[in-house]
Amino acid sequence: MTLIIAFGGGILISLYALNATSGFGAIKLGAWEAFPELQTENADPYAKSHRARAGRLLYGSAEGLMFTAKVDDAGNRLEAGCSYRITGQTPPARIWTLFTSDNSGNPASLQPGLPGALNSWTVLRQPDSSFVIDISTRARPNNWLALPAAGSFQLVLTLFDTPTAGSSGVIDLAMPKLEKTGCGNA
Repeated sequence: MTLIIAFGGGILISLYALNATSGFGAIKLGAWEAFPELQTENADPYAKSHRARAGRLLYGSAEGLMFTAKVDDAGNRLEAGCSYRITGQTPPARIWTLFTSDNSGNPASLQPGLPGALNSWTVLRQPDSSFVIDISTRARPNNWLALPAAGSFQLVLTLFDTPTAGSSGVIDLAMPKLEKTGCGNA
C-alpha cells in the first residue's frame, strides 16, 4: 500500500508540475508571453518535458518565436463571451501567424467556414502598416477572428524568420495591444 501511494503520488505531483508551467525564463510584454529558450538546448528540464509530452515541432532559435496571450492588457482572462481588439504592429518578421486556441494550445473548435487564423499576408493594414483585428463570436468587418461558442481561450502569435528570436533584446519589443471591447451582445 505504501508503494502504491508513493508511486501514485509521485506520478500525480510530476504531472501537476508539468502542467503548472511551460518552463522558466518567460518574457511578458503586455498580454503576450514567450519563452525564448524553450526550444533551445539550454531549455530547463520542465520545458524539455513539455516538448516531449506535447510532441510538437519546434523551431530553431533563429527560426521563430511563439507568443501566447491568455489574458488581455488589463490582466483579465480571455473569455469567448466577450469581444476583443488587437491593435498595433508585430515585431519585424518575414511572416507571422495569429490563431485562436484552446487552453492546451490546439486550434480552437469553430464552426466550419469561420476564420480562426490570420497571417501577415492576409491581414488588412492601415496606411502606417498597423492593423486592427476584432476577435468575437459575431462577424465584424475587415480583420476578424472567430471565437468558440463558450469557455476561455488563448491567442497564439508566432513570428517566423525574425531577428527577435535570436536577439537578446526581446524586452525592448513593442507588441500589439489586446483590449476587451465588450461582453455579451455589446
